[in-house]
Amino acid sequence: MKKTLLICFCVLGFSVSAQSFTDKNLQQSVLQINTAKTASDYEALFKKFSESKTIERWQAYYYAAVSMYLKTESSIKKGNNSSLAGSNALADKFAMGALGTQHSNDEIEILLGLIHLQKVALNTSTNVQKDVKAASDYISKLESTSSNNPRLSILKARMAQQANNTTEAENFYQKASNEFSVATSSNTFPTWGSQLIKSKN
Repeated sequence: MKKTLLICFCVLGFSVSAQSFTDKNLQQSVLQINTAKTASDYEALFKKFSESKTIERWQAYYYAAVSMYLKTESSIKKGNNSSLAGSNALADKFAMGALGTQHSNDEIEILLGLIHLQKVALNTSTNVQKDVKAASDYISKLESTSSNNPRLSILKARMAQQANNTTEAENFYQKASNEFSVATSSNTFPTWGSQLIKSKN
């Protein structure tokens, strides 16, 4: 009986900390995502995650995808839209790699939704309707399981922007901002995304 309880607690502990690394160096790199400012900062983080030899491979892939997505976002805000299709595609590749071993992972699916809308924003989508629908499908799927997730609110805001509904987009950005405050105080992982609110205009 004690052995069964111990196994249950171990499984529960693993699922609760599923987004945090046991590798201290990678934990540090995750924190640096929130302080990165330039495309080169994100590129350096992408290199750390994509080349790491951790056994927590899906998480390394997830954060590699996050780094590349944010690198692309920071370049868009600076007007450097040329040749960003490659970094968007790389973010997609690593996010899909993470999803390959973590089916139905809300955080990865939110990221994929953001990547689809980023592709549309870059004018590199070969099928805008398909990319917008993919993002919309992720929103519909995740509303019941991640209703208070700030990154889902950001995805909804981006979807509203895509539909030229600035008021709705602003409401979702405000909701995300409030959710980040709660997430920060409860030490929930992952914590990235607030930079997307600050640079939304």
